[in-house]
Amino acid sequence: MRSVNAALRQLVPVLLIVAVVAGAEALGCPNCKDAVNTSDPDGLNVARGYFYSILLMLAMPFTLVSSFGAYVWREMRRQKAAAAAGETQEHSAP
Repeated sequence: MRSVNAALRQLVPVLLIVAVVAGAEALGCPNCKDAVNTSDPDGLNVARGYFYSILLMLAMPFTLVSSFGAYVWREMRRQKAAAAAGETQEHSAP
């Protein structure tokens, strides 16, 4: 177990450096929207499409995490209700 912790401690700084370098490269993608000529109708539609696709990409992680959290909360609530119903049946049995 100690070797796993030591390996993780060595891996975390490397992952942080990779994330910083990759993050700098990823910032260029949304700027494609700014490069499109918005004076013509087709360019305006392309820019609008970039805008909505960026909003979708930003919303997706929050949607997935909140959906998973709601599912876990509902399952825990259902298990607590089943346990409470089991306890009341045990107490009422002669």
